[in-house]
Amino acid sequence: MKIAIITGASSGMGREAAFQIGDMFGGIGEIWLIARRRERLEELEGRVPAKIRCMDMDVTDKEDMEKLAGILAAEKPDVKILVNAAGFGKIGRVGEVDPESERGMIRLNCEALCAVTRLVLPYMSDNSRILQFASAAAFLPQPKFAVYAATKSFVLSYSRALGAELRSRRIYVTAVCPGPVKTEFFDIAETTGEIPIYKKFVMADARKVVRRALRDSCMGKSVSVYGVTMKALHVLGKAVPHPWILELMVIMDRELSGK
Repeated sequence: MKIAIITGASSGMGREAAFQIGDMFGGIGEIWLIARRRERLEELEGRVPAKIRCMDMDVTDKEDMEKLAGILAAEKPDVKILVNAAGFGKIGRVGEVDPESERGMIRLNCEALCAVTRLVLPYMSDNSRILQFASAAAFLPQPKFAVYAATKSFVLSYSRALGAELRSRRIYVTAVCPGPVKTEFFDIAETTGEIPIYKKFVMADARKVVRRALRDSCMGKSVSVYGVTMKALHVLGKAVPHPWILELMVIMDRELSGK
């Protein structure tokens, strides 16, 4: 059976990916939705235009990953789409965010993403797709978002290398790098600090970001960047020395916040 697997499927862009994959890819027989909050997954029953299987799992938990490995080994599905959308960030200066949150970002955003990818890869056939949700924060360091940005830089680098390795198997890897998106992400991120005011001006819609990501994946693009502003940031991060950009970001944050 041809399936899609989505982590972080209970909210945000993972949840949106379930709707759009179910609508766009008629050959997918079932979508496996993975997240910790089973009740949020079950809300999608009858709403996603495809058969779904709800798996209340924590992708950072070793036992849950062993359980997923066992299911894959027993059923041997043909995984045509893998979406690693699980992740979180905390805003705050280094030393202000608690150590467990910093370690949690690394475990979920980096370690778990790699672990899920490694588990699923043996069950992916030719012309399959992997979408790894990174962030435009991957393009350059982010003051007050240092650990999160570093984890997303890891995801971007990992995804590009993985895509090169899998090209001969016709498995296409796309690193999805949106800017700020209107999701529950900032409900968690802003528990430790406030998003820089200039980022509020470029908030994107989750539907549009996911639609662009799936379209770019189908076109075989290694990186998906939504919106003119984030595309400009991508180019800027390559062309301008990072110390100059960082200084500008600090000044903008100070001037616009009045601090």
